[in-house]
Amino acid sequence: MEYKLVVTDMDGTLLNSQGKVPEENKEILTKLQDKGVHVAVATGRIYTSARVFAKYIGVKTPIIACNGAIVREIDNNEPLYESYLNKEDSLKIIDICRKHNVYYHFYTEDTFYAESMARSALKYSEWNETLDEEDRIDLKIIEDSYELINDSDEKIFKFIVIDEDVDLLKGIRKELSEIPGIECSKSYYNNLEIMNKGVEKGKAVKNLADSLGVKREEVICIGDNENDISMIKYAGLGVAMGNAEEIVKKTADYITEVNDKNGVAEVLKKFICKM
Repeated sequence: MEYKLVVTDMDGTLLNSQGKVPEENKEILTKLQDKGVHVAVATGRIYTSARVFAKYIGVKTPIIACNGAIVREIDNNEPLYESYLNKEDSLKIIDICRKHNVYYHFYTEDTFYAESMARSALKYSEWNETLDEEDRIDLKIIEDSYELINDSDEKIFKFIVIDEDVDLLKGIRKELSEIPGIECSKSYYNNLEIMNKGVEKGKAVKNLADSLGVKREEVICIGDNENDISMIKYAGLGVAMGNAEEIVKKTADYITEVNDKNGVAEVLKKFICKM
């Protein structure tokens, strides 16, 4: 099979455990693009964060961010698709988070909002210090997210809830499931990702492939967690990382090396470059 589109998740997949793109992964993706193979990233991250890594590996295809809630051209930031939470659902999500006193943050198209400089907010703040100003994430610590959303027309594309108590997260997810207008997934054991109903990476990848004239069987998708399952199922070759959750491995056609051993490069060498 001649594969024409490679779509890779970022955290736990393209990136190693230090949050860097290993040189071997970068080299293979550059080589594929030079050969005419389309390369795309599909991530749960905010678009501006995804763009930093996409630029680094020379991606030219649109970026799939916020688990598919946003698809944008990388060269001009032109939006190709967006699906955002409505105000009523966003406020219900905040009510549930406050009820259980858990950390949460949310994204608009270009801004990261949180009520405290903790967890991901702190991580992104520290990361910003290492970036050029044009690549920095607009991170805002606000006093009252409920008030911000209630009193504005901001488009909210995604909420993330984080807590180390897995049983608590399961309970919160059950409560969230009673909101019919949302989609809930995970990208790590200690989080919940909440988007508008119908948002998933698989649909975004299908739309991208269709726009590029690429058939389903010509697509490789690589991921490691629950939010990657839809695109792994869609792909002609669905790949789970060696460090992937078991539910992801059971879905995949192939299991590659772990992210700290360049699993992305390993599978692409095997199935495309034949190295």
